[in-house]
Amino acid sequence: MKVYISADIEGTAGITNWEEAEKPHDTYQEFRERMTDEVVAACEGAIEAGAKEILVKDAHDSGRNIIAARLPDCARLIRGWSGHPFSMVQELDASFDALLFVGYHAKAGSDDNPLAHTLRLRIAHLAINGEIASEFHIYSYAAALVKVPGVFLSGDAGICADAQRINPGIVTVPVSRGIGPSTLSITPGLAVKEIRAGVTRALRGDRAACHITLPKHFTLEIKYTTPVDAYRASWYPGAKHAAPRTVQFETGDYFEVLRAIKFMA
Repeated sequence: MKVYISADIEGTAGITNWEEAEKPHDTYQEFRERMTDEVVAACEGAIEAGAKEILVKDAHDSGRNIIAARLPDCARLIRGWSGHPFSMVQELDASFDALLFVGYHAKAGSDDNPLAHTLRLRIAHLAINGEIASEFHIYSYAAALVKVPGVFLSGDAGICADAQRINPGIVTVPVSRGIGPSTLSITPGLAVKEIRAGVTRALRGDRAACHITLPKHFTLEIKYTTPVDAYRASWYPGAKHAAPRTVQFETGDYFEVLRAIKFMA
């Protein structure tokens, strides 16, 4: 079995403040460890289920957060950003049996996580076919493009609920929920146990039930926090400057949505 893991940090157990997610701050080191712990747990759960190859994408900020020496020998790690439109699932293709999302977080505009956002803080919301989208939504559709099922997600309670709505067959492990600028979280040790067990259960389950059917047409809408960003993005080929802070783009090809996001977000 060949498994892909896309890992973020804002959905790790206990994380609450932006300083904990940013390299220059002392508290980042603790949550870099927590992110690595949860990824290692996902790897162990995958190996228990029969995985022989694991590819991990460090998908937070610089893409240089996971402590590589902690990963098992069957894993490979993508650090940094290539610029490819698949971004948080870079190098994902049809050769993989399943995709796992670890440490994911609620979408921009949500109150389910104090660190809720979608891709960039300058984005007020990003919608696909009228539905406000999370990073999970964007990249689970990318997985559907290459026919890989997303079978597992860990993160805050909000993104877990979103994931189950988009993909009812997915196994989720909620590790925290937001309460204003605070969080209510399970312990890091319990999160690791539940992620390991959840990944094993997901990979041993009906992975075919987690395949997503893509819509035939896509309307991408990005609303920015400032009109300046919308004006700049409106020059992307095919983009429409729909409102002072809003740009829209339409296509029948989801890869073109990903390409547009790469240049406009």
